[in-house]
Amino acid sequence: MPKVLISDKMDPKAAQIFRERGVEVDEITGKTPEELIAIIGDYDGLAIRSSTRVTKAILDAATNLKVVGRAGIGVDNVDIPAASAAGVVVMNTPFGNSITTAEHAIALMFALARQLPEADASTQAGKWEKNRFMGVELTGKTLGLIGAGNIGSIVADRAQGLKMKVVAFDPFLSPERAIEIGVEKVELDQLLARADFITLHTPLTDQTRNILSAENLAKTKKGVRIINCARGGLIDEAALKAALDSGHVAGAALDVFVSEPAKESPLFGTPNFVSTPHLGASTSEAQVNVAIQVAEQMADFLVSGGVTNALNMPSLSAEEAPRLKPYMALAEKLGSLVGQLTTGAIARVSVHSEGAAAELNQKPIVGAVLAGFLRVQSDTVNMVNAPFLAKERGIEVREVRNDREGDYHTLIRVSLKTDAGERSVAGTLFGNAQPRLVELFGIKVEADLAGHMLYVVNEDAPGFIGRIGTTLGEAGVNIGTFHLGRRDTGGEAVVLLSVDEAVTPELVAKVRALPGVKTAMPLKF
Repeated sequence: MPKVLISDKMDPKAAQIFRERGVEVDEITGKTPEELIAIIGDYDGLAIRSSTRVTKAILDAATNLKVVGRAGIGVDNVDIPAASAAGVVVMNTPFGNSITTAEHAIALMFALARQLPEADASTQAGKWEKNRFMGVELTGKTLGLIGAGNIGSIVADRAQGLKMKVVAFDPFLSPERAIEIGVEKVELDQLLARADFITLHTPLTDQTRNILSAENLAKTKKGVRIINCARGGLIDEAALKAALDSGHVAGAALDVFVSEPAKESPLFGTPNFVSTPHLGASTSEAQVNVAIQVAEQMADFLVSGGVTNALNMPSLSAEEAPRLKPYMALAEKLGSLVGQLTTGAIARVSVHSEGAAAELNQKPIVGAVLAGFLRVQSDTVNMVNAPFLAKERGIEVREVRNDREGDYHTLIRVSLKTDAGERSVAGTLFGNAQPRLVELFGIKVEADLAGHMLYVVNEDAPGFIGRIGTTLGEAGVNIGTFHLGRRDTGGEAVVLLSVDEAVTPELVAKVRALPGVKTAMPLKF
């Protein structure tokens, strides 16, 4: 009989579900890492919330462990690469607390609009400062939504019920999906200029870090009120403090901070600032939901091998896994490539398999493409929930297979239909194992996709390779591999460089300034 340890306090229904499914369960909470290491070897599954940190040391001691289940979204407390190396599946429950988080954002919006925390403190101090607390109505105001995924769309629905106008910035929001959820799709600068309230519902990625920077806060309407129940790091906290002090920002409410637990912050004590200790998912209903979901997912896996919401494993049977693994690695890299190189609304993703790839189960391959593609914008996406997220964003997904071999024994092509037209990339497997890019936006190019890379589109002219090599050399960046492709002599050319370290924005700017360069972007795989 499989055996599971619940190491964090969790709703009792989780243990009940395990027992009903034929899984033995122990509830032992509050253990130190050393104490957990001493007992973890007895268990097939580990169910956690946010307190237990699943480190490499714990995984090394977990000789029988097969699955870690996180009751909630964030898995920052799990060493996923170490778990993958140990063959341990890591699951989360990405949609169990969406309504709770959305409602908390609405609650903070009301708190800002009517200055509720300060009014409460003043009244309880016996001051009765009725004229001091002049609030604003939400009715008729414009709410700017940064991120219109699962939680953001719920916030939009609630805001419309309050008779607010909702505008949304989300690169993955299609025009059709915007109409469906009743929001106006806008660019970020438009949102900043128009919104009376701004609420953030986007994951923390390289693209979204400090999305409300000092520069962007200066673009907002004077008197704006800002709410963040998503992730710390989306707002420059020092810049927000300055904007509150100057009065440009009329109020701000944060449930999340760059550093947590936030025992101190320059924002604390600032007038018109409201804070809560990461309560977005903290309702009894949400905790029951995620406890039930994680227990059901883990029991399914341990008893019957079913995989749901795994972050490091696709949904597939044990027999298929070894054969599909290299094809899925190729598919995910191609998806990540187009995700990093494409901006604007995506109407359709097409995955075309030829040759050997066409003979396989297409669902994991398509899931891998979507996971790579969407992971650029969402740090909780995986091969299981990626198709759901694509559907939620109004992205049409097409599968095309052709078992006839073309120029390659196997080929996977990923095509995107965007506002700017159709763009595609294609790759193959060398030696039936090594992923290799063979075509990029219609240009033939052979390249590995690994580590840190720099993508450059330039005019095909003598001397360019020397100039870019010199520019990187002067910046102290070592080139690992150098891949070239071009349409015609003297026409448009593509350069893909692998480098030994991340390419800084300053270096990208220098490359873009080189003669003949049309585009330059950093990539990461």
